[in-house]
Amino acid sequence: MQPLFLKPVFKERIWGGTALKTEFGYDIPTENTGECWAISAHPNGPSVTENGPYAGMGLDQLWKEHPELFGNPKEEVFPLLTKILDANMDLSVQVHPEDTYAKVHENGELGKTECWYIIDCKEDADMIFGHNAQSKEELIEQISEGKWNDLLRRVKIKPGDFFYVPSGTIHALCEGTLVLETQQSSDTTYRVYDYDRRDADGNLRELHLEKAIAVTNVPHQENGVSPKVEERENVTITTFVESEFFSVYKWDISGKSTFSYDNQYLLMSVINGEGSLVHNGERYTINKGTHFIIPVGLEEFSIDGDCQLIVSYK
Repeated sequence: MQPLFLKPVFKERIWGGTALKTEFGYDIPTENTGECWAISAHPNGPSVTENGPYAGMGLDQLWKEHPELFGNPKEEVFPLLTKILDANMDLSVQVHPEDTYAKVHENGELGKTECWYIIDCKEDADMIFGHNAQSKEELIEQISEGKWNDLLRRVKIKPGDFFYVPSGTIHALCEGTLVLETQQSSDTTYRVYDYDRRDADGNLRELHLEKAIAVTNVPHQENGVSPKVEERENVTITTFVESEFFSVYKWDISGKSTFSYDNQYLLMSVINGEGSLVHNGERYTINKGTHFIIPVGLEEFSIDGDCQLIVSYK
């Protein structure tokens, strides 16, 4: 049994940039690379295992053919998707459906509840998070009349902030933001507004107003996060969220710390620093931009170094 190190998949986006290269050293395909699908079994971009007996296998294939690595789960599809997003420009104002709606309207796709850890952002940055409409009628009216300043809520952000974004929440990352996103494994997005941007062929980008209005929570539901901090030997563990969709933590490691998760697989992303993952006498180098899975049955492992990780599981 070994940890599973994964090769990310990159996605070009109209709002993307080069931060995934300059900040993480990734070999990005273009200067408009907006998304790193770091830990993914989604058919639109599965990660590939880089080490051990499963080298070369996609995470989607591993999930189906070696369920013992994940504790023989009941889910048909790998439930989570970890991304790093480079919002070099404003993203579209958007909303995601919940599971039941997505299953009916998106060919069985999962819904999309997500969360963001702000890795970095420009000074005085903000994002769109929620809306001010008190009824569906008011929502429809303000969208149809383009009253975006009245409708959309903006919140200030800074590095280290964490936001929980349930399905049905209107939202948008804004220019100059670098984010690690943990989400349900879904690629369904309904655009509400896109600043009248045009695609490479000169066409206005598609909006999805009927579906967006149908799934938007009205009125907006606040979902504030109250992180809990626990100190252990050479590690500070911050609990951001523990929900039915995922649990997400930040590990700040300084020195050597030992962990044991016998019956739980973990998704792990190094967002800063460097160190070593040690298991059963084997030492694996990890650094900023490394993504890996601790499979069920790995038993005890340690991380030695000065680094920061986002850890999640379902």
